[in-house]
Amino acid sequence: MNEKIVAVDFDGVIHKYSKGWSDGSIYDEPVEGAKEKLAELVAKGYKVIIFTIRLNPEVNEETNLERNKLSKWFFDHGFMEGVHYHEMTAMKPRADKYIDDRGIHFTN
Repeated sequence: MNEKIVAVDFDGVIHKYSKGWSDGSIYDEPVEGAKEKLAELVAKGYKVIIFTIRLNPEVNEETNLERNKLSKWFFDHGFMEGVHYHEMTAMKPRADKYIDDRGIHFTN
């Protein structure tokens, strides 16, 4: 059986990101309904992978510190690994579906 994967961008999809990158901090609340929809995807059997430029060493030299900040933000807002997501990565992973606030749907 092939694993179904959904890749979800962090900023603008999970993290409200109302001021844009600003100073690079994770300053905002979750997007309304994000936690419930992620849990729904996991319950339907999808592997949910969170992707974020925040973990890219070309953007942020302190990737371990940034991963800890992300983990704390998820914990503080009630997101749990295995319930709402399975892993976090700096790269847009191979997936069946992508959820990204800056995506443009290509049709032709």
